[in-house]
Amino acid sequence: MDRDQKNPALLFVLHLKQQRVVSVVGEGVNLCRHGKLSWLQIATKSRIFLFDIFLLGPQAFKNGLQMVLEDKNILKVIHDCRWISDCLFHQYSVLLCNVFDTQVADVLQFSMATGGYFPHRVCTLQECLMQHLKIPSKWDALMKCRQEVASENPDIWFLRPFPPSLLQALALKAMYLLMVHSSLMDNLMSDLTAVVNNYLNAYRNGSGDHLRSTKPTCRELPKELRQLASDQKLRREKAVKDYRMNEDGLLIRPAMKINEKNDPQKDGAHRDDRDCLPPNEAVPRTSFNNQDLLCQEKHENQNQVARLWENLKPTSN
Repeated sequence: MDRDQKNPALLFVLHLKQQRVVSVVGEGVNLCRHGKLSWLQIATKSRIFLFDIFLLGPQAFKNGLQMVLEDKNILKVIHDCRWISDCLFHQYSVLLCNVFDTQVADVLQFSMATGGYFPHRVCTLQECLMQHLKIPSKWDALMKCRQEVASENPDIWFLRPFPPSLLQALALKAMYLLMVHSSLMDNLMSDLTAVVNNYLNAYRNGSGDHLRSTKPTCRELPKELRQLASDQKLRREKAVKDYRMNEDGLLIRPAMKINEKNDPQKDGAHRDDRDCLPPNEAVPRTSFNNQDLLCQEKHENQNQVARLWENLKPTSN
């Protein structure tokens, strides 16, 4: 057995340093400079690492975690990074960088879908998962159980040995966060993709006679880009009909209830944010203009989560 195989800390650092995107989740009590971090979960496409910070302490970051979290070449997917950023900086001297915040991305996607309006509140991670992913019911129930247990007894994060079911919930939370990044990126890129597709067909599908008098250096805003203004106007008109507005001009975004995602009759004000987008002919929902490809990717991701869960044997590195 060589030295690398004898050193698990070196193995996880080498694996994480090879990644372009990872998800990062922290669990504890009052997660900020005044609180206490118990677990740190990091997920890649093939592995989930659960770091017992309560037992390992600052040494966990000195053994490679700090290097990964501060690496500008690794995108860290985090939901509401304000809290974990404050905690890591003031307690462990870790300066998080290159972060994709799913809470921020969700608000931007909402604004894009409603033609420029903003919601009156942000979404929790659980709401983001329900909004952008189709979570199997058994995993949904596990996540809900974890939330209820933690609410009843916040100190459970510092119980050792840690309950296996909650270890599974920690792992799933990190993996799902990585998956929701792909969905949000796809939604945020939809306008760009639509215009680019129109650009591709702008000249080649026509007769080409007018191209003789058209100069490539022309700076006039093309009609394909002007169409975005029309799309935004339609989205604003639809958003005003679909949502109530508060006194600050923000759209009232109802809280999503678990297991009621597909039953809009239970909450008349509830809308999927993407329902405010114009028809698919105007704005494709996938960055590759191929819904089947996205569905296939999500299906593969969920199968991957299933395999990870079945084979999961969490350890504290």
